[in-house]
Amino acid sequence: MWLQVSLLCLSCLSLPSQSQAQDRAVLRRSNDHGGRCHYTFTVASPEESSCSGSSMKPEMDGVLSRLTLLEALVSRLIAGVDGGAGSAGSGVRANGEEGFPEDYSQVTREKNQLQQDKERLNGQVQELQRRLAELSQEAESLRQKPCQQTHTSGGTQYENRPASDPAYDLGKGCEALQSVGDPVLHRKADSITGKYGVWLQDPEPQGLLYTNETVWRIDTVGKDVRQLFAYEDMDQLSQGFPMKVMVLPEPMESTGATMFRGSLYYQRKRSRTLIRYDLTSESLASRVELPHAGFHGQHPYSWGGYTDIDLAADEQGLWAIYSTSKAKGAIVISQLDPESLVVKRSWETNIRKNTVANAFMMCGRLYTVASYTAPNTTINYVFDTATGMGGAVAVPFKNKYRYNSMVDYNHAQRKLYAWDNFHMVTYDVRLGRASQGSI
Repeated sequence: MWLQVSLLCLSCLSLPSQSQAQDRAVLRRSNDHGGRCHYTFTVASPEESSCSGSSMKPEMDGVLSRLTLLEALVSRLIAGVDGGAGSAGSGVRANGEEGFPEDYSQVTREKNQLQQDKERLNGQVQELQRRLAELSQEAESLRQKPCQQTHTSGGTQYENRPASDPAYDLGKGCEALQSVGDPVLHRKADSITGKYGVWLQDPEPQGLLYTNETVWRIDTVGKDVRQLFAYEDMDQLSQGFPMKVMVLPEPMESTGATMFRGSLYYQRKRSRTLIRYDLTSESLASRVELPHAGFHGQHPYSWGGYTDIDLAADEQGLWAIYSTSKAKGAIVISQLDPESLVVKRSWETNIRKNTVANAFMMCGRLYTVASYTAPNTTINYVFDTATGMGGAVAVPFKNKYRYNSMVDYNHAQRKLYAWDNFHMVTYDVRLGRASQGSI
């Protein structure tokens, strides 16, 4: 303090007069924030009317504005931190302690609801599977039952009905063949390997890969017949572009193959071995020898072609049409188990196999075709496995292309399928109740 006063006195001695000092000097005395006394002595410049850099006031104003804003922000921040029990803190609690648990609870409820829906759907699926199994068993039992044989009385012949009649559903309407329509052409083979062969549709397809619209074809001319052509439907067959070609595990012989319940059944080349080829897995499912059956030209149809064993399917299941040495060339009919190919029951007819051109099964009855070359021939014989009786009939049948090497019946389509000299054709059939005395 004494230093400041001394300096003040020395300054006073250097001034020219008191009046001039009043114009040019100012002495101030005041207390600071701490309560201490301060003397401030201000002298005006004799030469400069104003200080250089006097434009600092706008800059200082800007700084003050920014400081004011900063202070306001700091105050709000401090208020948010210190006011943990205040409104800001309440917001944190609402989100952290109340909002989050509420969202979590909602997600948990939705998860539980989805779990309940899943369990309910699983229960429905199991119930549908159970019902499907029951229906499959019922259908299988219906297939195993023989068709109802209807007899007439008093010599009255009942009115014939078309195959499209609803009474002709599977297991119903198994009546006698009355007539065969004209052949309808679907495709002509375009090479020598297609002179004769097998073509058909599965009347009872299994699985999801193939339907009863899928068409199957095998050209049986050649030394090693193994190719099985699959067409999506009749239109694709007519265009000639298969959707798939399978290679059979064993070579096939002749035109006696058939299609039934998702499998191709055929005779192995130069043997009496029967083969079931599963279409879904594309693998050999069963193979067995047909007891005592003739093969490779021992008991063929009249047109030859090593047609010793002819497989067929109808409303009552899977059949084999063949002959044995014991039967001396007469046609033997055996009903086969579709899975194992084991013979379930056999019948011996009184017509020789080499005297007929072809044969097929319909409603548990064997029908034979008299000629494979005559343009106008007949279905000349029928044998009923239900009664064990056979006899002559005369149902007109046309070989339009003069070399019919295959005739097979499809009970789902109610048509005959035939391969007539490169031509793949179908025939509509008409069934009806037989008159008195008919087989």
